[in-house]
Amino acid sequence: MRTLKGPGIFLAQFIGTQAPFDKLYTIAEWAAGLGYVGVQMPTGGADSVFDLEQAAASQAYCDDIAGMLANHGLVITELSTHLQGQLVAVHPAYDDMFDGFAPPQVRGKPKDRQAWAVQQVKLAAKASQRLGLTAHATFSGALAWPYLYPWPQRPAGLVEEAFAELGRRWRPILDAFDDAGVDACFEIHPGEDLHDGATFERFLEAVGGHPRANILYDPSHFVLQQLDYLDFIDRYHDRIRAFHVKDAEFRPTGRSGVYGGYQGWVDRPGRFRSLGDGQIDFGAIFSKLAAYDYPGWAVLEWECALKHPEDGAREGAPFIRDHIIRVTPHAFDDFAKSGIDPSRNRRLLGL
Repeated sequence: MRTLKGPGIFLAQFIGTQAPFDKLYTIAEWAAGLGYVGVQMPTGGADSVFDLEQAAASQAYCDDIAGMLANHGLVITELSTHLQGQLVAVHPAYDDMFDGFAPPQVRGKPKDRQAWAVQQVKLAAKASQRLGLTAHATFSGALAWPYLYPWPQRPAGLVEEAFAELGRRWRPILDAFDDAGVDACFEIHPGEDLHDGATFERFLEAVGGHPRANILYDPSHFVLQQLDYLDFIDRYHDRIRAFHVKDAEFRPTGRSGVYGGYQGWVDRPGRFRSLGDGQIDFGAIFSKLAAYDYPGWAVLEWECALKHPEDGAREGAPFIRDHIIRVTPHAFDDFAKSGIDPSRNRRLLGL
């Protein structure tokens, strides 16, 4: 059995225009100073500190990045294409809102934007291979999300066709990940067509059970849906290849519940919190992942409606480190074992 790796930190919510968050080497120094040993690297957005196209084309660039991080005691846990993955499948209702995820030259051009996104995610597979990574974090995108609630009644076959099309779009991308030896880990997340176990199963069927179609497990999104996040591990542990450590709370009232009443994050009954401030039983989660021999990283994703991000990051490293279970190399009762004696065993059974 393997001990889970960590603590890592997802840099997406921290990269910005002010020091030390404006350059990779300074944000690396900041993260290492807080006690992190891994960084999950976003590859999209105007403020990106990582050149995805160069990483896919140049081993020297990847070696330079890895070397710089190593000087700070850090490694890359996974690359992320959350923004680009979202654009692989966009329902027209969300075209304007998601255009900002793409470069200016493809905005307002849904087909060109999709082609750009597909190429981006494929580049991430190659870049991950060059960096020696085995998992990648992404979103699935969504075609059926506007029809989540079954009213008005959905036409027969609508959801089936949405997932069939999602499968058609992702199958060649998954093949590229297979060629690179990297797992594509879809964050199970509201707003994506893959937002719970049932929808992941639909997608897995649509891609023929593709071995590279895997899961980024983030229990905070399950709390907000009132989904059993521990049973989810029991059901899908063989597909969990990435892990966001993020807390959440759900406190419904007679006024508002799961859907949130169009309220902002502070006022919603379900909201994300910094680690330790929410309701998630991380002791049970880390225990289950250890028992199932989870092979990957525990990565902080900070999204809190109340706490300052730098405080959340500072508190997150020791929180994760204290929850990681160093797995035992032998059973606790090995001292009492008496060896194998087939004849004695048969005698004890009365045979």
